[in-house]
Amino acid sequence: MKETDALNSRISTLWRPVLALILVLLLIISVMNSWYTIDEKERGVVLRNGAFVNIAEPGLGFKVPWIDSVKIISVQNQTTTYKNVQAYSRDQQTASMSISVSWHVSPDDVEQVYKQFGSEDALVTRLISRQVGTQAERIFGGYTAVRAVQERGQLGLDYAKAFTDAISGPVVIDSVQLENIDFSDAYERSIEERMKAEVAVKTREQDLARERVNAEIAVTQAQAAADSSLARARAEAEATRLRGEAEADAIKARADALKANQALVELTKAERWDGKLPSTVLPNSAVPFIDARTGSRD
Repeated sequence: MKETDALNSRISTLWRPVLALILVLLLIISVMNSWYTIDEKERGVVLRNGAFVNIAEPGLGFKVPWIDSVKIISVQNQTTTYKNVQAYSRDQQTASMSISVSWHVSPDDVEQVYKQFGSEDALVTRLISRQVGTQAERIFGGYTAVRAVQERGQLGLDYAKAFTDAISGPVVIDSVQLENIDFSDAYERSIEERMKAEVAVKTREQDLARERVNAEIAVTQAQAAADSSLARARAEAEATRLRGEAEADAIKARADALKANQALVELTKAERWDGKLPSTVLPNSAVPFIDARTGSRD
């Protein structure tokens, strides 16, 4: 018995420091577990044995160790991107789209988010992600493939409105972006060929318009040249007419002057005579008169 008591006493002596150390560690852990901090972009959901207690605001807070716990919910803006969202156009063309959704949780809705979804990931999965594909099929299905390409901006606006209107829950949708639309390779080649054909038609139309303008310019220039030539010919004809009239008037004036003064006619004849008589004169004929116009004898 004495040996047993001694052994128990020795064991008790050895365990005392261990128990003391364990108690100190538990005390330290309890102290460390009795406070928490919340960032300005977050809110804390304080739980006591799993039951909701209150929402913790940013700053330092205290809780009951081992009993209370704090779940962090972000209230800052976040962006979730969805790639390869499949949809069919109205003319049965398959498209793969990339869509990004910017959203945040309002501080006033943190309690509802936790109670209804438990976490932000669950909120995204159950509330946002479900509507991404649904609204893509509904809105994109109202557009033909060509119209979707030509009216890409309007398609994005229609999708953003439909998506925002479909969200009903404790989340704020900041923006929705339809970032990319990919069609099948065959359809994209057909679009490219169609665009090339349209460009060729537009180019030809521009060439025809340019040729038409050049033709009009040529006609105008030719008409101007013809008008100029006609005006020049008319001017020359008028000048010739005036010169003829002037010469005729001069000749008439000279003839009138000579007719009025017979002595002047005889004087003119004398001035034009070269002093030679005809070499042959017929018998019983008079001496030929002197031609005042030519200066020759008759």
